[in-house]
Amino acid sequence: MSEKNIDKSRSNQTVGAFLKAARSVPVGTEPQTEPGGRLLFAMDATASRQPSWDMACRLQADMFKAAAEAGGLSVQLIFFRGFGECRASDWVADADRLRQKMTAVRCRGGQTQIGAVLRHALAENKKRKINAIVLVGDAFEESLDGVAHLAGRLGLVGVPVFAFQEGHDPLAAQAFRQFAALTRGAHLPFDLKSASVLKDLLGAVAQFAAGGLPAVEARAANADAGARLLLTKMER
Repeated sequence: MSEKNIDKSRSNQTVGAFLKAARSVPVGTEPQTEPGGRLLFAMDATASRQPSWDMACRLQADMFKAAAEAGGLSVQLIFFRGFGECRASDWVADADRLRQKMTAVRCRGGQTQIGAVLRHALAENKKRKINAIVLVGDAFEESLDGVAHLAGRLGLVGVPVFAFQEGHDPLAAQAFRQFAALTRGAHLPFDLKSASVLKDLLGAVAQFAAGGLPAVEARAANADAGARLLLTKMER
């Protein structure tokens, strides 16, 4: 067997091991023991993203509205852009403060830094439990093995990644699907024409972060379109 094939085999074995271990960790089956959940809202702010960023600014208030019904929500915004710029806000518990932070950001050219986002998530989770990560982007330009390893670590501590992919880039799709599988989250494609679907899904993820899987299942039982769609997409 060539060295290249050996490396590929080891990579596949590692991913398989992460998947097996992560699936043994209960994710979102119990509501928060403290009031409100915590959601890390990670966004690609590279040059191509400005229209979607503006749309997300308009929709984010609905996350708080949906989460309020399941116990409330605290959100931290983290974004990357330019040459190695990756910034995180403080944690906020209302839509107006998050909107102010988001509208102050302007997208710039640069490469993706999803690895930096996931490392930050691991560090934040050590301070206090993060219930979910929303990742919004349209590209992936990093080492898949390296970033998948970070996703696997998040899976082992029960932090699911809900990867919202704009467009149809195949490399991004491959990466986002793997992050979702490793963390028992979901890969959720969208485009600028599907604002209502994105709104419903963001609301369902916020419900998950605030009240766990039972909150989403209860909403789905009441014919909530976002909750039903999220349940069909989630890795189990």
